[in-house]
Amino acid sequence: MEQTLLLNATYEPLKIVDWRKAITLWCQGKVEVIAVHDREIRSVSFSVKLPSVIRLLRYITIRKHFDHVPFSRANIYARDGHRCQYCGREHPVSDLTFDHVVPVSQGGRKDWENIVTCCVTCNRRKGGRTPAQAGLRVIRPPRRPTRAPAVRLTFGLRNAPESWRDYLYWNVELDDD
Repeated sequence: MEQTLLLNATYEPLKIVDWRKAITLWCQGKVEVIAVHDREIRSVSFSVKLPSVIRLLRYITIRKHFDHVPFSRANIYARDGHRCQYCGREHPVSDLTFDHVVPVSQGGRKDWENIVTCCVTCNRRKGGRTPAQAGLRVIRPPRRPTRAPAVRLTFGLRNAPESWRDYLYWNVELDDD
């Protein structure tokens, strides 16, 4: 079923919502419909075209939590640039793991300051030892990131409805297709 692009009152894209949510927001008087899909839904007494683009009538401030980056495997890999912190080689995610610089068995913590991205080969070589004990050195010591890694919202602009394109091309070079 069709999805709807939700814009802030300033016409900035906020997110993609389900058509049901878009209809609910419209019925509550919170949005105006900017563009519609060809498809319509019908009830006993009326029919309405599904909204393609809606705009909030009141501006909402987006709270950005740059001071808190969730501790996760993906964010560790992003912080380290998908590079093993022992050999320095870049690897696909499938060939990466993470390593406790100070092993848990030796009192190491499970936090930003003790875990690095590591390839499987170096992880096996290091084993349950510290890098010094294993004859390795950490290229970039682990630290807590100060901001979240860049996240891309991908839904394929080429497949996006035509009605969305005016609102999505912010920093993209237009092509002739």
